[in-house]
Amino acid sequence: MDGDEGELLEMTLTGVAVGEVRDGYEPLTLETSRGPVECRYYPVAGTSRGAIWVGGIGGNFDTPARGLYPRLCQALRDEGIASLWVSYRHPAALEESVLDVLAGLTYLEGEGMDTLALVGHSFGGPVVIQAAALDDDVRTVVALATQSYGTAPVEQLGPRCSVLLLHGTADATVPPSDSEHVYRLAREPKQLVLCEGAGHGLDETAEEVHQVVHDWIVDQLSKAA
Repeated sequence: MDGDEGELLEMTLTGVAVGEVRDGYEPLTLETSRGPVECRYYPVAGTSRGAIWVGGIGGNFDTPARGLYPRLCQALRDEGIASLWVSYRHPAALEESVLDVLAGLTYLEGEGMDTLALVGHSFGGPVVIQAAALDDDVRTVVALATQSYGTAPVEQLGPRCSVLLLHGTADATVPPSDSEHVYRLAREPKQLVLCEGAGHGLDETAEEVHQVVHDWIVDQLSKAA
């Protein structure tokens, strides 16, 4: 599915390799039929709630808003929410990146989680929106400074899956009008937050973004559970 149309290619999760704990997370390699997906796992014993985090087109373990992802992965553990931070196999390949998130969902569901959130930045916005449209266990999507290309499936999400959009008003890479377009397409429940003066990485309003995303995920997954 290159963008909004087409059939998704198949990918099967065939195994999991777990590394030694470091900096509060477990390095995981999800072995799949299309290659390994590298992840960082922040487990919570016995939880039914989890979140998956993906970055933008740069790939690797990139994060917006001054370390937002590792900060929230740690903070949400105190709320009983596990996290899986996923690194794309092929950054900038939308269909392959959606498959990476679906592999992550399969892993978390295998760990007993059935109330899930997806968070993506920039290119990661359409990645998590498309993945959410394909898995009914996803109850909320957070898209940070999202591009509009590839986001048409957001129309399919509500009311089962809520949508939170955040975008900087000074974003010179992806204009805030992209998030406004996605917001118009989305069904309730939904929310759009425009961060005054923030650029594409949302660094200028990092603390606001941290609080808004934290509270949204806790609230939405608590309601769904």
